[in-house]
Amino acid sequence: MAIIVSFDFPGAGQELYDSVIERVTQGQGFTRFADLPNTGLLSHAAGPVDGGFRVTEIWESAEALEHHARTFGPILADLGHGDIQPTIFPAHNVVLR
Repeated sequence: MAIIVSFDFPGAGQELYDSVIERVTQGQGFTRFADLPNTGLLSHAAGPVDGGFRVTEIWESAEALEHHARTFGPILADLGHGDIQPTIFPAHNVVLR
């Protein structure tokens, strides 16, 4: 079952997001996040919100997200945001264009 995941980073901005993406892409030999082989990732969007930054994703399953978290979790912890708990809920409908 597809899931929707939202990560809020209070007090953070695009700099944090760009730092995370840079570390992930460099470690795998890619220059863009969109080129990473994130198996199970259907959609990814990120941008500023009042008081911070938000990343919202749609994943094919909770297992796919958990696999992905093994890469991003340690990077976020290293950058001082290891305590971020995402909001996760089942997707009733997903439209991709």
